[in-house]
Amino acid sequence: MTDAFLENAFFRNIYCNLASSASPRCAGGGPFGDGMFPAGMEWLAFLITAFVIIFLVVNAALLAVNIYIWGERRLVARLQARLGPNRWGPYGLLTPIADLIKILTKEDIVPAAADRLVFNLAPVLIVVPVLLVFAVIPFASSTWVADLNVGVLYIIAVLSVGSYSAVMAGWGSQNRYAMLGAFRAVALLVSYELPMVLALIGVLMITGSMSLVDVVHDQNVPFALVQPLGFLIFLIGSVAEIQRPPFDLAEAESELIGGYHTDYSGIKWGLFQAGEFMATIASAAIITTLFLSGWRGWGFLPSHIWFLIKLVAVLFAMTWLRGTLPRLRIDQVTAFAWKGLLPLAALNLVVSGVLSFIWPAPGVAELWVMAIVNLAVAAVSIFTLGLLLGPRPGERTTPAGSAVFMPAKREGTA
Repeated sequence: MTDAFLENAFFRNIYCNLASSASPRCAGGGPFGDGMFPAGMEWLAFLITAFVIIFLVVNAALLAVNIYIWGERRLVARLQARLGPNRWGPYGLLTPIADLIKILTKEDIVPAAADRLVFNLAPVLIVVPVLLVFAVIPFASSTWVADLNVGVLYIIAVLSVGSYSAVMAGWGSQNRYAMLGAFRAVALLVSYELPMVLALIGVLMITGSMSLVDVVHDQNVPFALVQPLGFLIFLIGSVAEIQRPPFDLAEAESELIGGYHTDYSGIKWGLFQAGEFMATIASAAIITTLFLSGWRGWGFLPSHIWFLIKLVAVLFAMTWLRGTLPRLRIDQVTAFAWKGLLPLAALNLVVSGVLSFIWPAPGVAELWVMAIVNLAVAAVSIFTLGLLLGPRPGERTTPAGSAVFMPAKREGTA
């Protein structure tokens, strides 16, 4: 057993109680003295530790989904002058459990013309990649599942796979409404993937590492200030990638019944909903780690509390967007990505490259100078882009011919 795993406090606190004699760093470190297992059984201690960590992370993610569902429903209700869930339990806290019981007891229906393999695999594909993302998130100081030296690349790759679940659901259903939702999912994926990746390059230029642990350690100034354009682009792109309002065109119930999951019911439909909310939490955790200095904060609170506070703040912002903005049209969504976010991401890449060339290893003072320069560039570029893309005086805000005139006829007339 190498010391690389033992750098992780999450791993060390479990492993050292099982086989504390395996490493000098574990000697006498657990309440069981030299460990529960004798010498030579370190491999079993490693397997048990890995299973316990995976079990805890997966169940914590599922519990967080239920808490977030309740919190979002309560918050959106307040934003829209409603009460929200308040019947089951105090303040409606048991409503997610009631919903879960209802979903589990519903009949699982599969269309006769469906491609059963693809149809059944799509709900799983939306959940598993999101769970894999939590493996590289540093939740606190020395607390993570794995510290990969390509952590940022790993996240981009894993989240891209999850986006294909909508395409598989639409194709597997053999339903026109579901296929339209799948096509819209592809449009969102292609449009917003590139600006999101370009927005992250500025962060990588400053840190010189793709490890999320290193990114947090290098944020002596939060990168949301040092990279304001990258922060905004990644935030908007994340909301669009997980198809949350106002970008939920792939499942627009007012147009496509339910979009790509129209034909799903029971637990399979529940997996789609769990995957969407879990992806929202994962995106908020990524934003917290890459742009809000992760678990770092003042010393009067533990590091995991700081991470939780920032995570909740990002989730609040995403929920605020959902509760206030109307759903956009597909042409507006794609035009905003290609004409708006992509030029801003390219500009941010150029400015970040120049500043990184001037200060290849920036300290705190240089980071604040970068923040001032990038904030000025962001303000000017966003204002200019608004002038270029905004409606002209007298210009139609809806596509020509979108409104169809239907003359009324009296009863009995031809």
